[in-house]
Amino acid sequence: MACGARPGHDIRVQGSRPQLIFACELDTDKLQALFSDPDLIPTLKDLHAEVALALQDFSPERAAIVRQLDAAGVGVIAWMALPRDQGYYLNAGNEPAAAARFAQFQQWSADQELHWVGLGLDIEPSLAEWAQLQQKHRFRLFLSLIGRAFEGQRVVKARAEYSTLIRQMQAQGYAVQTYQLMFLADERRVRSTILERIFGLVDVRGNLEALMIYSSFNHVLDSGMVWAYGPDAQAIAVGSTAASGDAAMDAKFPPLNWNEFSRDLIVASHLSRTVGVYSLEGCVRQGFLPRLKSLDWTQSIVLPAATVAAAQSFRGRIQIIIWIASHFVYIAAIVLVAILCLFLWWRKRRVARQTPFA
Repeated sequence: MACGARPGHDIRVQGSRPQLIFACELDTDKLQALFSDPDLIPTLKDLHAEVALALQDFSPERAAIVRQLDAAGVGVIAWMALPRDQGYYLNAGNEPAAAARFAQFQQWSADQELHWVGLGLDIEPSLAEWAQLQQKHRFRLFLSLIGRAFEGQRVVKARAEYSTLIRQMQAQGYAVQTYQLMFLADERRVRSTILERIFGLVDVRGNLEALMIYSSFNHVLDSGMVWAYGPDAQAIAVGSTAASGDAAMDAKFPPLNWNEFSRDLIVASHLSRTVGVYSLEGCVRQGFLPRLKSLDWTQSIVLPAATVAAAQSFRGRIQIIIWIASHFVYIAAIVLVAILCLFLWWRKRRVARQTPFA
């Protein structure tokens, strides 16, 4: 239920209990430590939640966690991840590696007799590119990204290859989820492919697409970010509830506290029947899971008019930037033609002034 949704007015939102999916992204030793808590799996079962488990490795220890969850009736989604030296995330630059990883996953699942409720494809820029930013190799990365802006065929190829891979996964009986950055929704709005060309995003869908709308990157906009982007999403992933481990990054973008997290959840549940949470480990660390068991999903959340307007303005600015970037070559050509016309006009006027009786 939402009322008072007129422009310039506060918005009152009520949610309803969604299907919760907790993303878990831990190395094996930390994963084992997390699930050594005897209350964790029963709590997940009480919440009727599923777990999207990142597959950094195909170890017997990780398989044991999957079997433990499955035996308790907690569905597990295989979050496909590449080795970190291959970029980790799936994108336009590594489809052959993603296909090879899926084949390895199939063999591992068969060997370990694992059952999955779905597969998750997290489509983001490569970790190597984030590393270049952190290592201050920004100019080199900038030149690389500029070059990609003109590689339109790269988009067509990546979409075709990942669509084929998704069909292969579905043919094997898997329900496929795709996890996309929220800015892809803005790119679709302005009918552009610039983010796909530059950052390697791939606009493909499986059975369900979740937009990652993490208000922890903009606490000022609060749940207004979820409200602004949520209508474009089949499913919504909220977060982040965990610190990144980088002191400077965590100081700038701290994890959500309980009030922020619960507000995002209720707004997301108003817009979608499936809500993802990044991350399970962050929720455990902050003690959120027991509080979720008693959360009143139908309580009213008020989104202030100023916050909603700011979030919508944020989306508007992002779309303008994407549009300008998409049409940069054409804009530059128009500017050059205008400059050339002005120059020719000036030359003509100058010649006319120098000609007797002009």
